[in-house]
Amino acid sequence: MRTLVLQTHARHAALAAAVSALALSACSTFQDQALRPLTPLSRYSLQVEPGLDRIALAVHESGLSGNQQSAVVDLARRYFTSGAGVVVVQGPSGGDPVSAERTWGVKAALEAAGVPGDRIQVVAYEAPDPRAPILVGFETLTAYIPNCASQRGNMSGGFTNETAPGFGCAVTANMAAQIDNPRDIVQPRAMTPAETGRAAVVFDNYRRGQRSSGAQEQLVEGRISRAVE
Repeated sequence: MRTLVLQTHARHAALAAAVSALALSACSTFQDQALRPLTPLSRYSLQVEPGLDRIALAVHESGLSGNQQSAVVDLARRYFTSGAGVVVVQGPSGGDPVSAERTWGVKAALEAAGVPGDRIQVVAYEAPDPRAPILVGFETLTAYIPNCASQRGNMSGGFTNETAPGFGCAVTANMAAQIDNPRDIVQPRAMTPAETGRAAVVFDNYRRGQRSSGAQEQLVEGRISRAVE
């Protein structure tokens, strides 16, 4: 009887160990599947990298030089095409009157270049020298282009019925290289208001049982030539 009880306990222990191993294997398989993309095309997605477009302007007693004014104008042009929020003008702290005057002079130069005053933010930064350069810039976004050459993997045939590791990389890389404004990757642009005037006319004619389309435009007048008959 004692031998039978021991054998029964041993079988129960072995069964419990097998069930535990199967559960752990299922959990591992489930985690692996959860980390894998839903489709091969979703393996690569469009991404952006934050950056900073900034220039440093030395503080001169006589004001902004010609080269500095040109640099501010060029920065303003890049700002217009970037879609950034604000331009930040950072003046050195320390209470130097010349640095403070030149900092506000940079703001005036940006406004003269067409940047709205409410889009310019003037702040101070901790500098080791009260005559340290004035920093002017704005945040940028750059579309990330994946390195498809490093994702080639093994292109030989297999029996897994899965795509190659680099499948979809070229499509994403081409889109990232061609997108004009990388901010469109983050969020879509605002839509313009719908043209409700023409829609109201069409629906009103439809309700009255009248013709809802526009008048047919006569594009070609005359008769078909019979020279080929």
